[in-house]
Amino acid sequence: MSSTLIASHTMPIGATMAPHAPTLHLAHRGLEKLALVIPTLCEAGNIGNLLNDVRCVLEPLHVPYEILVVDDDSCDGTGAVVAAIAQHDPRVRLLVRKGERGLSGAILHGWQRTDATVLAVMDADLQHPPELLPYLIEAMEEGRDLVIGSRYTPGGDLGQWNPMRRLLSAAAVWVTLPLQKKQLRAKDPMSGFFMVRRRCLPEAAFQTSGFKLLLEILVRGEFESVKEVPFAFGLRYRGASKANCKVAWDYGRLLMRLYAGKLGFGVRA
Repeated sequence: MSSTLIASHTMPIGATMAPHAPTLHLAHRGLEKLALVIPTLCEAGNIGNLLNDVRCVLEPLHVPYEILVVDDDSCDGTGAVVAAIAQHDPRVRLLVRKGERGLSGAILHGWQRTDATVLAVMDADLQHPPELLPYLIEAMEEGRDLVIGSRYTPGGDLGQWNPMRRLLSAAAVWVTLPLQKKQLRAKDPMSGFFMVRRRCLPEAAFQTSGFKLLLEILVRGEFESVKEVPFAFGLRYRGASKANCKVAWDYGRLLMRLYAGKLGFGVRA
């Protein structure tokens, strides 16, 4: 099983929402640098709009940040769109993985290549609203170790999911409850929209296959506080969903690994 280590002091390799965002003065409070990873695979129709929206949201906050787009060698011109934007904004970086696939692996690849102490991730398909970022940042500035954009906390919404998908999602969340720390359980451990402090990540390697990195962080991370910020899951703007049978298989393997570690069966969780 492929896995990746996130060290505590990694240096770069190569160079529905409230109507008003919170008023933040984070730069004057010494907010640590933020690295936002956006994994992509054939997202040429979405990534340009997303990068523009994210920068428009972050710019007024005066937060030290960089955006790392980790592309799994897309064949639709995704890389060219990002490269054109990066040419005019050095805070946007394009990292291309060759011969690799997997959302978790792409996130870890980006996190390994930044010196930021606050690590974040969001999807490229515009289903995660950039307007939520100031609220996540505000919670991190308040001292939280892990902040999650949540569909299940009060005020959150799964959007236009059909009943079967809602049932499967609820079941997938339910089976994680015994794994999570009792006093720090998240209602949406499957979210792909979150921020975490680098120092809270374990020294042991993470599973690079699959889509559910947050669950592994919740089970194995060394954190003392979690906050969930509600949001409504949006519709994909363009392109096709990456969810398939392999995603379910990888999730099952991750659950087995985590339960084996928790029960002491010789597999490090």
